[in-house]
Amino acid sequence: MSVETLIDNFVKEHEADLTALPDYSSKDFASDQDVRWCPGCGDYTILKQVQNAMPVLGIAKKDIVFISGIGCSSRFPYYMDTFGMHSIHGRAPAIATGLKTSRPDLTVWIITGDGDALSIGANHFTQLLRRNVNVNLLLFNNEIYGLTKGQYSPASPSGIVTKSSPFGSIDHPFNPLALSLGADGTFVARAMDRDPKHLKEMILRSHRHQGTSMLEIYQNCIVFNDGAFELFTDKKSRPQESIYLEQGQPLVFGKENDKGVRLNGLMPEVVELNDTITKDDLWVHDEQDSTKAHLLSRFFEHPSNGDGVKFPRPFGVLYAVDRPNYDKEVVAQVQHAKETQGEADLDALLSGGETWEVK
Repeated sequence: MSVETLIDNFVKEHEADLTALPDYSSKDFASDQDVRWCPGCGDYTILKQVQNAMPVLGIAKKDIVFISGIGCSSRFPYYMDTFGMHSIHGRAPAIATGLKTSRPDLTVWIITGDGDALSIGANHFTQLLRRNVNVNLLLFNNEIYGLTKGQYSPASPSGIVTKSSPFGSIDHPFNPLALSLGADGTFVARAMDRDPKHLKEMILRSHRHQGTSMLEIYQNCIVFNDGAFELFTDKKSRPQESIYLEQGQPLVFGKENDKGVRLNGLMPEVVELNDTITKDDLWVHDEQDSTKAHLLSRFFEHPSNGDGVKFPRPFGVLYAVDRPNYDKEVVAQVQHAKETQGEADLDALLSGGETWEVK
């Protein structure tokens, strides 16, 4: 019996539950817990957009689970009126993998931060992406340790002055998107807390992906790293500093959409659009092109044309491809073993084989 048949049988068994799905609103996904983030924290916006997105999914609340690690973002499960677990530092991907593998019918979300995912949890983070478990990971990136009061994180830029780096950090930071692509992630995207409409779109798009979706969200820590992403979030500077990726569309940006990015071989260049250079000359976004996705993930690390002009920061889906899901493969393998070898007998396993008598 194939894994698709198993899932179809499950759906038929629970058909009554599905047809009786309530007409949810965002308020139905808000718990009765007081939200304990600092006033002005970007986490509030992310929470609101996740709650706005949930009714659109058409999934019963009892079939949705939020799992978090440690950090300000990891309080998230308390504020969602769904099942959830506030787990341990860096281990949310491992727990989510076990849950999704044992209960493939559930919709599983992982909430993590740049400290939780990229420091002690970095191995679990990359293993999740490599395996392509069918879960959704939201990485709140504020480039600082917020919960422990302002130490630099694995995503903090070099030179940042913090409580743990009073003379400036000498660490080279992780690039979450490049790391995700390097781990063979099948869905890699970026959004920001101060563009709620686009953020909701990216949350919904993450859910639609069959496999591990990794959505990095720029999130402002108003107390310990305020303004870290102001160039991209401020409405005045955003058009010049940000570029929104759309499948099959040229890379255009600027206040008047008068700038673009083109490829000179494999070298991207920022150009001004005019009578000589038009949109037809620009790089056209292709979510399935891994080479271009890697280039996009590195935009903020390189100047353009050698003249000091910086690339705009990309937002949207950099990369999205299909690959077999770990959880479905496990279910299929277990089913194959049962069909070819019969049901296992735990008592026989425990009592069988060689035994020793200890005196």
